[in-house]
Amino acid sequence: MSKSIFYHAGCSVCVSAEQDIINLIGSNNVEIVNIGENRTRIQEAEKAGVESVPALVTPNGNTLHINFGASMADVKG
Repeated sequence: MSKSIFYHAGCSVCVSAEQDIINLIGSNNVEIVNIGENRTRIQEAEKAGVESVPALVTPNGNTLHINFGASMADVKG
């Protein structure tokens, strides 16, 4: 993986964190994935270690959970 991946569910906490992440590391260095809209990426996020969103998965595979917004169980409904 060459970019970080920022997973979120589209809530206001997530969107605010998305803007902060983009400002910190740059839009060219992060892929934004709204799993609230793109539910096909939920399994990928879970496999990467995402337990709640918003979360950032770094290029070397570390998963950083940011300001608890929603658990993956809540996202999956």
